[in-house]
Amino acid sequence: MNVEIEDSWKEKLQAEFNKPYFLQIVSHLKTERSTHTIIYPSGKLIFNAFKQTPFNNVKVVILGQDPYHGPNQAMGLSFSVPNEIKPPPSLINIFKELNNDIGMQIPQIGNLTAWAKQGVLLLNAVLTVRANEPASHSKIGWMNFTDAVIKKISDEKKGIVFLLWGRFAQEKQILIDELKHYVLKAAHPSPFSADKGFFGCKHFSRTNELLVKQGLTPIDWKL
Repeated sequence: MNVEIEDSWKEKLQAEFNKPYFLQIVSHLKTERSTHTIIYPSGKLIFNAFKQTPFNNVKVVILGQDPYHGPNQAMGLSFSVPNEIKPPPSLINIFKELNNDIGMQIPQIGNLTAWAKQGVLLLNAVLTVRANEPASHSKIGWMNFTDAVIKKISDEKKGIVFLLWGRFAQEKQILIDELKHYVLKAAHPSPFSADKGFFGCKHFSRTNELLVKQGLTPIDWKL
């Protein structure tokens, strides 16, 4: 089927779009929308991570779980919220670690598009969610798709830095060829777990060290 997604990703993932599980995702979303169910993010933002970070530009992957489920929060980039939305607790903790790690001033906005444009793929494992129902679309097939995305990056690129925060993200480690890529693991930045190993992980400076070692431009994490 014809999916509106950035051209380089469309080429890499074309085979996925015709598989039964993906057709099931499309059918499921159409059915829910026909019953006036509110789904986040809006249709044009479901593949925003791919739009902002074309395949050839990917240098870093930050894996989230599913989109924010409150009004106007989800924008198709893991952990990110639009300019006018107050940064949620997990994102605030990410900013705190950035402050601790590289001395970055904690920003007032939570829009991470600037990271995405530098090659940080902000990928949620599940790309949609019902309003006010976290994980409500975790079993409709999105995991098959995003697992294929991670596998495609692992197979066809080299030297990617994968940041896996929390048990859910770390379960995806099996999809990554660690002979070709770098995997940095820590606790999730949620307030429930950030003090169990996220704070102090220094993943942002470590990521840039790994990029520079490969002769690549480091990420400017400042927003």
